[in-house]
Amino acid sequence: MIDRIGLAEFLRTRRDLLQPEDVGLPRGSRRRTSGLRREEVAALAHMSVDYYARLERERGPQPSEQMLASIAQGLHLSHAERDHLFRLAGHTPPAQGSESEHVSPGLLRVLDRLDDTPAEIVTELGETLRQSRMGVALTGDTASLRGPERSLGVRWFTDPASRRLYAPRDHDFLSRMFASGLREIVTARGPGSRAAALAEYILDRSAEFRTLWAAHEVGLRPKEVKHFAHPEVGELELHCQQLVDPGHAHSLLVYTAIPGSESAEKLRLLSVIGAQALR
Repeated sequence: MIDRIGLAEFLRTRRDLLQPEDVGLPRGSRRRTSGLRREEVAALAHMSVDYYARLERERGPQPSEQMLASIAQGLHLSHAERDHLFRLAGHTPPAQGSESEHVSPGLLRVLDRLDDTPAEIVTELGETLRQSRMGVALTGDTASLRGPERSLGVRWFTDPASRRLYAPRDHDFLSRMFASGLREIVTARGPGSRAAALAEYILDRSAEFRTLWAAHEVGLRPKEVKHFAHPEVGELELHCQQLVDPGHAHSLLVYTAIPGSESAEKLRLLSVIGAQALR
């Protein structure tokens, strides 16, 4: 059963503990609240202010597991705090481990400070969980995707349009790399894993993937330099740095250009385009 009083108190106390700079928001000069405002938490959790406010006022329907997961990320909860939130709302906490989609607060804090840089947090299956503003400008809003298509590897083999963002000269290597990486993850996680389900999903839909899967190639790793073919600014040569959270199989990917290079100038242009798109 949902503990409405406990849930409301927990949400209010967690909100009061967070400062705007903790989640990458500007403080402003006229702030009176001690922590985050309700509308700020609602925006971070991708839900309406009214829905979130009713939870803090001990009202409204029982939140779904998806809503709770969004609130947990918006409030930058630890795994223990997330589990407590689920129990207060009358749900069993999600399993932890390699298939968990809950991003650690530490990794989120790093991402929140990268607003002017393309960056994203991804799972081991290439599913984007969070993006910086510039990350969305570079690759599109991939964090909002759901189902198997959340995985870049799935989109690569099932949606030809997904390849347009990458330089054609890299396509063959990327195909081999996605198949190789998924093969290794399936072996590591086992036949009942989400990785195995995604492999079966692609095998049913892509002849190219079936050929690569049968080759049983492993050991390929992403190249540090990536070549993007952006529809608005053209080709970008970006260096990808990876920060790994080994406890949850999540990685923070940060894309940078060599200072003074043509790609650096194009990133600045992309920043302007991204800012205009948000208006």
